[in-house]
Amino acid sequence: MRLDPIENPTGTQESALKRTNASLFTWSPVLFARQCLAVAGILGLALAGKPRAEDALAFVRVSPRDPRYFELSDGKPYIPIGLNIIRPPGDDLAGMETWFRKLSAHGGNFVRIWLSSPFFDVEHARSGQFDLERAKRIDGLLELARKHGIRLKLCTEHFRHLGEGTQAWAGKTQHLVANGGPAKDTADFFRGEAGRRQYKAKLAWYADRYGGQPIVFGWELWNEMDAVRADVWRPWSAEMLPELHRLFPKNLAMQSLGSYDHEGKRASYRALCELPGNDVLQVHRYLDLGAAWKICHGPVAVFAAEAVRDLRSFGIRKPILLAESGAVEPNHSGPFKLYPKDRDGILLHDVLFAPFFAGAAGPGHIWHWDVYVDRNDLWWHFARFAAAVRGLDPPAEAFEPFSPPHGRLWILGLKGRKTTILWCRDLQNTWQTELAEGKKPEMLRNVRLELPAEAMPRQGKVTAYDPWSDTWRPLAAEGSAIQLPEFKRSLVIRIEG
Repeated sequence: MRLDPIENPTGTQESALKRTNASLFTWSPVLFARQCLAVAGILGLALAGKPRAEDALAFVRVSPRDPRYFELSDGKPYIPIGLNIIRPPGDDLAGMETWFRKLSAHGGNFVRIWLSSPFFDVEHARSGQFDLERAKRIDGLLELARKHGIRLKLCTEHFRHLGEGTQAWAGKTQHLVANGGPAKDTADFFRGEAGRRQYKAKLAWYADRYGGQPIVFGWELWNEMDAVRADVWRPWSAEMLPELHRLFPKNLAMQSLGSYDHEGKRASYRALCELPGNDVLQVHRYLDLGAAWKICHGPVAVFAAEAVRDLRSFGIRKPILLAESGAVEPNHSGPFKLYPKDRDGILLHDVLFAPFFAGAAGPGHIWHWDVYVDRNDLWWHFARFAAAVRGLDPPAEAFEPFSPPHGRLWILGLKGRKTTILWCRDLQNTWQTELAEGKKPEMLRNVRLELPAEAMPRQGKVTAYDPWSDTWRPLAAEGSAIQLPEFKRSLVIRIEG
């Protein structure tokens, strides 16, 4: 996704040459002091009661019980519930803390950050020189994350050109030889030895300052690297993913590509998923009426679930995440013009629920945190997803996705060892009907659900959760049939036994 330009604050610099890879394997008083502060922050969280201190000390990992899901290093399940929040709204962290507080209060535990956004960018003046004053902002960010129990996916870079492109927000000319950098042009930064060495030095600088942090969900090499003005992402990523693992052995490592919206992207996404060392299979996809694929013009729930299904079809047993989603004007020319009408958050609801129930390791992570989620005060949706999955242990369940047919509902189900959970979505309620045409969602009554016999245990406990009213109610099954309570838009059914 694009990052709209904001003013780039100034600050002092310190040469990267003062930090080397060797420092990663020696005792560092600075790093030791920071880890002591981290533990102190964790103890404070224990007193506050959220999250528990033992959880905050644990790292996120791919579950050895089921590699399609995450868990903490202490064996507890972890479902990353959150969104993209690339930068704070102003020139300090106050606005970021407001967002973190709202997300945490509604069950959120995950945020993606761009370390290369102007507010956090430590390499903003000269290539290879890292601003310690700017780094203090990242220090503060991590402190806020610990305070609110939010693990961070840290994306290290996003630039697409070194001045040859037209998108000012995507250019970083300081890396050109003419400006004291290592590269003649964009391609040379990624293909040349000097450019690759410079990026590795930056990773080493991050590792020296932020290595060994449980609050870090993982490290992401680049934002949508196939958008770089050179065909370099495959060999470059293959070289840098092992570097991430070497420098951050306890954190996840991953890479991302641009929106999955035309046939040419299928081979690229397969190659991304097959990359050794790519721990998380990420996909980006948006509602975009300018996209070549018509599926990206239709219901959000459908294109979100199909993105997950496509990655599942590659047969690689790793966690899948819809890591960026939302709605845009044609060809990503701006935020969706119907966002202001979506006061109930149907777009966000579908981004959250559809991917997980299609087999992803978590809900989808929406992009427009400011002009949509916060402006429309939609934080409560994260609480509703959290409620729907509360108490689930996906690795223990070994869920298998299924989709029983129904005349009125689109049903995505997960069949587990002890639990079956289904998300039932009204086929006749979409962004087109509710937002574009102004039709209110219909209250559905007397809807009957017929499930496969193997999905209904003989002595199963059946409950329904309405995420729009935040209410649970018990249901009675008749064989493999369930009479649903009245609801509008969507309903979650949970069968335990």
